Amino acid sequence: MKFLLSSIALLSAGASAFSINNNNNNNGASAQQLTHRTSTALAASGGRMPVRPIGIGSAAPQTLITNLDLESVHDTSDEWIRSRTGIQERRVLVHEGTRSVVRAGEDGGGAEDAEIPESLRTLGIEAASNALKMSGVDAGDIDLVICATSSPDDLFGDAPSIAHAVGCDSSKVVAFDLTAACSGFLFGIVTASQFLSNGGVGGAKNALVIGADALTRWVDWEDRNSCILFGDGAGAMVLSSEGNGDDSSDGDDSDDGFGILGYAMHSNGGGYKDLKCIYRGEPKKISTPGEGTIVHDGSYDLMTMNGRKVYSFATREVPNVLQEALDQAGMSVDQVDHLLLHQ
Repeated sequence: MKFLLSSIALLSAGASAFSINNNNNNNGASAQQLTHRTSTALAASGGRMPVRPIGIGSAAPQTLITNLDLESVHDTSDEWIRSRTGIQERRVLVHEGTRSVVRAGEDGGGAEDAEIPESLRTLGIEAASNALKMSGVDAGDIDLVICATSSPDDLFGDAPSIAHAVGCDSSKVVAFDLTAACSGFLFGIVTASQFLSNGGVGGAKNALVIGADALTRWVDWEDRNSCILFGDGAGAMVLSSEGNGDDSSDGDDSDDGFGILGYAMHSNGGGYKDLKCIYRGEPKKISTPGEGTIVHDGSYDLMTMNGRKVYSFATREVPNVLQEALDQAGMSVDQVDHLLLHQ
């Protein structure tokens, strides 16, 4: 058996986990009575959905900052950082140089090679294109695109422009951004899977989920304890509900045990003060009649984090949410072959 259990957690955004089977032995995927629950305030969980990942892709910025580089910035060392975080280097989006991507023509025509300044959007395009290539699904057959991000290039959302760039059919695709910080990609996978399972978006069959962030934009590089933790990049996954046997007309259940077997999602806004990146408007007076009106130009403060509180939350809640996802999948820990944790 080959089971993948994935989990990510963040204090103010929540915690989530799901399990995937990529072997033909399901060993039971029915939901069981849950004996493990996290203590977060809001929760959603469920068992098997007839959806499977069929392609993945990724992209990372060209600029690299190693632990050795940071030794010249802070009183720290490569050994200190690696022993506490496991991190040796991080990629940073600095918006210099260009990336070669394949994108749809501006008039909606055929794909073309283009050199585009490196940005979060271009990383998303590259990751999405790689996932589509691996899946073998044509971009025109994608029904839903979700971009999970807390640091979009476009405040109105990057998903629609990424969908257009990779060649999705604008006459039928639905595209939107989803913000759930570090849990965003898993929240996006569960959201897309719900659409595909329920036959939403006009009978959707294929979805493209992108996770992309450039959190170093909001990192306080003067804070040794937090600046070592963050990097930038994008990942993508193509999900499909086709070939799972649910719509078989001859009564033959062709279910092969692949797909998402269970998930658990939680949120607790009580941790708001311990990890945040807050709006900060710059006052500006406009000359309306009388004394004028003070409006604000939009901006954000740098990210602040109480590392001890976040660490305590993660080490307490992540094991619980992992077990909850396993319970939903009807699985035990010893059936898991691979465990992927957001650090």
